[in-house]
Amino acid sequence: MSAPAALARRLGLVDAIAIGLGSMIGAGVFAAFTPAAAAAGSGLLIGLAIAAVVAYANATSSAQLAAQFPTSGGTYVYGREMIGPWSGFFAGWSFVIGKTASCAAMALTFASYAAPAGWEKPVAVAAVLVLAAVNTVGVTRTATLTKAIVVVVLAVLALVVVAASASGAGSADNLAIAAGPHGWYGVLQSAGLLFFAFAGYARIATMGEEVRDPRRTIPRAIVIALSLALLVYVAIALVSLAALGPERLAVSTAPLAEVAAAGGWTWTAPVVRIGAAAASLGALLALVAGIGRTSLAMARTGDLPHWLSAVHPRYAVPHRAELVLAVIVSLLIVATDLRSAIGFSSFGVLLYYLIANIAAFRQDAAARRFPRALQIVGMIGCVALVATLPWPSIVGGVVVACVGIGYRALRLRRGGSAAA
Repeated sequence: MSAPAALARRLGLVDAIAIGLGSMIGAGVFAAFTPAAAAAGSGLLIGLAIAAVVAYANATSSAQLAAQFPTSGGTYVYGREMIGPWSGFFAGWSFVIGKTASCAAMALTFASYAAPAGWEKPVAVAAVLVLAAVNTVGVTRTATLTKAIVVVVLAVLALVVVAASASGAGSADNLAIAAGPHGWYGVLQSAGLLFFAFAGYARIATMGEEVRDPRRTIPRAIVIALSLALLVYVAIALVSLAALGPERLAVSTAPLAEVAAAGGWTWTAPVVRIGAAAASLGALLALVAGIGRTSLAMARTGDLPHWLSAVHPRYAVPHRAELVLAVIVSLLIVATDLRSAIGFSSFGVLLYYLIANIAAFRQDAAARRFPRALQIVGMIGCVALVATLPWPSIVGGVVVACVGIGYRALRLRRGGSAAA
């Protein structure tokens, strides 16, 4: 049997940082702060700090593993190599289902800002299909478009901060940290929801087969992208709470537009809407790329149909996996409203990183770049945040995870994979 076709190494450090940063900022700033405020009030600042600590621990585990295993698939590959095939499958399945829901949520978020009333779902489907087409003609085009989107989004976020700060309409009293109506449970729940905003660095690790000098580039890109995203989140969280207060922030459908206009800068609203649409597109673009690479890795080992392991002979991308993903996401958009899918996505991604931390903990001294204590922090953090997510997200996540486990068990029973 011939070896599977390899992907082309075309991404440099700036490309990798842009893909991770575009994913995180797109999801976090425009999607996660409102439900976090509803869960924790001004205590979301504590939740943000907790989410950042857990994300950093997970990021160092991912960076350490990616340096040892510079191939597509991320924790799916790391779990297989360091723990066993079942652990790898569980990580890969958790990533795919969580991020597929995120794709639909980001497409609908884009449409809510960009589409006329009543046209949200058709526009969301169109966005998915167009960006899937962009991905299938080459990863360098994906990175180029993502960098352009990141520049636009950062400029808009800077406008929000300046508008909110210069107006003087905010109140420092709104920044008084309190645990909120649900106490520390709500704070931890907000951390789990805000973790969704940090998960973009996973896309860097899943594209390890396309990065130049991956043992050096991937760890640096993950840490830099995470640090930059955290600085942006802290600034936006502070101005949002100061300008709107936790109660108003918790119910806002377009919080950053309200923040920018709070002091009378009403002309900023359409600009912020454009930025929100661009951020959602950036997140969606990187999500499609990352899920495609994980699906490619799973198909290569038989955990998904082998047909999905094809790499385009000209553009060197997993075109079948990405096109199938686009169809599934489009069906989800048509069938249901996934704007509330953040909790479900966090459930899958946190389990994905739980496996990453366990795998990194098992690495030997030669491969170790960070102390084992960080992996312990990551494991404990992942379990704690999963346990405090909204219960419908937990129930839905458990059901879909069991479906995947049952599928693999049936496949192995029928002799569908030799790499059990």
